[in-house]
Amino acid sequence: MLMERKENHNQAGCQNEFGALKRVLVCPPAFMKIEEAINETQKHFLEDNIDREKAMEQHRDFIQLLHEHGADVVQLPPLAVYPEQVFTRDIGFTIGDTVFISTMGTEMRSGEDKILKEWLQESKVKFEKIDAPSIEGGDVITDGHKIWIGISSRTTEAAVEQLRKKLPEYDITAVPFDSQYLHLDCLFNIISSEEALIYRPAFSDEMIESFAEHYELIDVTDDEQFTMGPNVLSIGHEKIISLPMNKDINKKLRRAGYDVIECDISEIIKSGGSFRCCTLPVNRS
Repeated sequence: MLMERKENHNQAGCQNEFGALKRVLVCPPAFMKIEEAINETQKHFLEDNIDREKAMEQHRDFIQLLHEHGADVVQLPPLAVYPEQVFTRDIGFTIGDTVFISTMGTEMRSGEDKILKEWLQESKVKFEKIDAPSIEGGDVITDGHKIWIGISSRTTEAAVEQLRKKLPEYDITAVPFDSQYLHLDCLFNIISSEEALIYRPAFSDEMIESFAEHYELIDVTDDEQFTMGPNVLSIGHEKIISLPMNKDINKKLRRAGYDVIECDISEIIKSGGSFRCCTLPVNRS
């Protein structure tokens, strides 16, 4: 009986982006810095760069918030060679009972996936590696048997095709978007089975129509896309963690019936990612 309980604890399980968050992988921004500007946000903040002490304090507050709402938060070890390690979402993604390990789309982040693999092996969590170059978790958004995958500078059609072969029972849709943006989850994010956030200018009319067939779309403004408005984190029970500065989207979410929990990680978003980027869910219920 003890062995059964251990197995259940070790098993991964995520069916969507909005179930109650039970176990999640994060990494402190101990060595966070902008070395080469790889997105529009980083270009803007390149000169000022990152106040690491402030980023670490904000990250601790975020982790405490996750704990308070019932999540088991696992911290991966930060290493100086990986300045973008805080964005754990990109190194993998959980679909069903399997954590898929990414093949990173840039040399700067190559190797982060090995740290994830070590934790998965030690924890005896089921995983598979995507070998096709390349795919990152920020481009993978799941809703039951429907999966949307952004085609970006970090995620290729070849990787999407490999995932299709591994998951034949899933309906996987490739999502092209404006190449100036890094990942799909900075532009589109599913917050319930009926609703999603979207920054429309990044997509074709045909893609927007496809999204609209499945969800009521809540629009994000130009200014709040820049401050990572779509990149909220749903933690279950219609609770969403969002930045205080994104007042328009927070107002829209509250009007739609969500409990918006504001948390300031303004130093971390200078590198081009927010709450979803900073979390790799292993279990949701």
